Amino acid sequence: MPRTAEIIAVGSELLSGGVTNTNASFLSELLTAAGVAVLYHTAVGDDAARLESAVHAARRRAELLVFTGGLGPTYDDMTKTAVCAALDTPLVFHPEAEAEIRRYFDTVFHREMPECNLQQAYLPQGCTVFHNPVGTAPGCAFTAGETTAVLLPGVPRECRYMAEHCLLPYLEQRRGQTVRAHELRIFGMTEPQVQELLNDLLRQGEDVTLAPYAKTGEVTLRLSARGADEAACEALMQPLLAQVRVRLGSCLYGVDVAGLEEVVLRLCRERGLTLAAAESCTGGLIAKRLTDIPGASQVFLGGVVSYTNHVKEQVLRVPAALLERCGAVSAPVARAMALGARVLTGADLALSVTGLAGPDGDERGNPVGTVFTALAAPEGVFVRQLALGGDRARIRTLSAHHALDMARRYLTHQMTEGE
Repeated sequence: MPRTAEIIAVGSELLSGGVTNTNASFLSELLTAAGVAVLYHTAVGDDAARLESAVHAARRRAELLVFTGGLGPTYDDMTKTAVCAALDTPLVFHPEAEAEIRRYFDTVFHREMPECNLQQAYLPQGCTVFHNPVGTAPGCAFTAGETTAVLLPGVPRECRYMAEHCLLPYLEQRRGQTVRAHELRIFGMTEPQVQELLNDLLRQGEDVTLAPYAKTGEVTLRLSARGADEAACEALMQPLLAQVRVRLGSCLYGVDVAGLEEVVLRLCRERGLTLAAAESCTGGLIAKRLTDIPGASQVFLGGVVSYTNHVKEQVLRVPAALLERCGAVSAPVARAMALGARVLTGADLALSVTGLAGPDGDERGNPVGTVFTALAAPEGVFVRQLALGGDRARIRTLSAHHALDMARRYLTHQMTEGE
């Protein structure tokens, strides 16, 4: 079982800045949780000679080489050719891979497979084939001497699927052990605050580990364990998870969830409640996040992007006098927007956001980052005032986080004083 890894991303678009290498971040988390230390990230353009050179360098410093990208059917997709040349492994034709690609074209694209896609059915001799039900490029893993090479597609959703469903089981089989992990999502604390509270629990030992990862506006903890089987892993993780729950309290909002939006939808569904949103500075981000979750239509009735005062007045029925007296970025207007969305849609609950994402403040002297979120409920309207930092994208993301967190806290009877 390899203990060290290097992730090598292939594609000139990664070096030009046209595409962000999100695969490397995800794979690092996945491999770390599986007990494999990622030592290096490398990005190489679509050049066979440079990629071969990168392979030679990487195999001297890591046991597992994970490649992403360059498995497509075009002339610049040369990852397999270059990697196999560097590792002295021939490429051979796999009829079952061809059949799978043809079947994908038939069932998904409803047309015959172009002949150029045939090159995707050539794979390293003796490899373990990773099947790809979400794309046309099969992946694979093979060994050459002391080196284990894994080839994954560069399309993020294909890479993620194959890593979770193929790479992890492959590594577990080679280790002879099972690895399981839980992702703990936290909102309302910074990473240093979380580390201070959990310092004695972080990275417990070789068989069970707890490690933090900061994301925009929230913190993720990855709790992982290795054992003889899934039950043994859970037995190692559950006592640690119980301690984390006690120490983090209501800031720990979910385990193995996509985000606050998934939690809010589940809580509403369990209580038979519906939800709506009125957004200004977030520009529909809350609605987008909610509707990214399958089945959201059972709860989320709709939203209004009231980016101008005119729409606030005409659609949400925010009084013009209120806008004139208090300004669009104010607690009274956030309150009126939430009430308006609730009345307009007939939802049980309605969220609203109004604020200044930048680059400029407003004529009333409110600085960038001034945001008000509100929740209209049968009991009344709750308002939260925020002073957020960062660029426009960060402020919008944090505003959506806070609005969804208001709904979560209301639904779990954890509203804080002053809201």
